[in-house]
Amino acid sequence: MMTGIEKWLLKRGVSVSDVTEIVYTLQRPYNGDLTMEECEESVRAVLAKREVQYVMYTGIALDELAERRLLPEPLQSIMETDESLYGVDETLALGITNVYGMIGLTSFGYLDKVKPGIIRQLNLKGERIHVFLDDLVAGLAAAASARIAHQDPKAIRYDLPESP
Repeated sequence: MMTGIEKWLLKRGVSVSDVTEIVYTLQRPYNGDLTMEECEESVRAVLAKREVQYVMYTGIALDELAERRLLPEPLQSIMETDESLYGVDETLALGITNVYGMIGLTSFGYLDKVKPGIIRQLNLKGERIHVFLDDLVAGLAAAASARIAHQDPKAIRYDLPESP
């Protein structure tokens, strides 16, 4: 059954499968046994977090308001041009990337630069405004990827030394 946030994403042209592919691409080099099903489960687990949903709803709503030309100036013009110095879109997405630690932040930086898959499609200028959504999807993929990395049973575990 599709959740409310999944419906909002799909309405904007993003499926869980789109994000799953990015997560798989990020984590596969480090985990040869990784499956697409595990990646999808991780994406859905991140989407289940209420704080992630709130960030997603906020960014998507701002994109939709900009499409309807309902934002005050100069915000409307900033959104229409996807002003490069705006940065609020990346800042909002960081609220998602950090739910599974610093590795999410490094993955987000990579995804924001390379823009693979659906992230690239969202970033293209067209009829729709996706100032926030491309970064939110990158944040979601980065967090889901970090979640997988943290749960890898083959990861080296280090014990803390005894206090002297």
